[in-house]
Amino acid sequence: MNAMRTVVSVTGLRKSYGAHRVLDGVDLTIPQGTVFALLGPNGAGKTTTVQILSTLIKPDAGEIRVAGHDLAREPDEVRAAIGVTGQFSAVDGFLSGEENLRLMADLLHLGRAEGRARARELLERFDLTDAARKPAATYSGGMRRRLDLAMTLVGTPKLIFLDEPTTGLDPRSRRTMWQIVRDLVRRDGVSIFLTTQYLEEADELADRIALLSQGRLVAEGSPEELKRMVPGGHIVVRFADPDGYRRAAGHLGATSGDDAGLTVQIPDSGGVRTLRELLEWLDTHAIDVAELSVHTPDLDDVFLTLTQEPSAQRPSPKEPSR
Repeated sequence: MNAMRTVVSVTGLRKSYGAHRVLDGVDLTIPQGTVFALLGPNGAGKTTTVQILSTLIKPDAGEIRVAGHDLAREPDEVRAAIGVTGQFSAVDGFLSGEENLRLMADLLHLGRAEGRARARELLERFDLTDAARKPAATYSGGMRRRLDLAMTLVGTPKLIFLDEPTTGLDPRSRRTMWQIVRDLVRRDGVSIFLTTQYLEEADELADRIALLSQGRLVAEGSPEELKRMVPGGHIVVRFADPDGYRRAAGHLGATSGDDAGLTVQIPDSGGVRTLRELLEWLDTHAIDVAELSVHTPDLDDVFLTLTQEPSAQRPSPKEPSR
């Protein structure tokens, strides 16, 4: 991956429907060969952003380049460089997996031999060879999602928009899809623009995350950078003996202590601000520790703190129960 190159560059993106402003001055820069996740509550503007970047609708204002092409002046070139895999599969259930891929090759004007070769390659890559000649209607949910993504790759896009790629999948199929996404980035250098309702998914996959609220970007960074933006982090220390516990408890800015368990909880805003400082203090005072763990806010905390939206609209932090 060349980290200096960008696959998406957006400056001052605006979009309104009547008096309702959906996007209000959004700026984005996405490096090539990375996974970028756009998160936000329902109605925040995620779908509108994807629709604009994939040339489905026009913005009211903004300078946008996708895969090196100006969106306003070169929409055909942008379309040729991207793939879109929506929340609902575009697979034709009456056709076999192989026929779906060959149909896509025909639509992209690949030659007969090239189209067949590309179909065989993708069927093997996505572990669909055994089901290649079976109707797609007989495929499991995970198989259909893999076939749908394979169809997107027939044209070898530089950027793929993945909208809710694992909705409705069981945990095993979800993790298989995650690995496929990682391989696309590492092996092919493809860039992924991900929208998802599963915060765990964004945490697992995204190199960078942008948080959209009421048409504006309210935060952007790596998952770890975003987690450090909100309070709630703390260190839990369990001491090896009562003497060490008593000596340390009064000096570490602990907010709570468990005398029976010889355990203290130290907030990140307490007297000891970093793990290194804590370890140095314990070593200096020759205090033995039985167990130490660092707890940081998760993306659910970030979402709730920074969007200030009703909790009923927040994305799911975990896989849905089944």
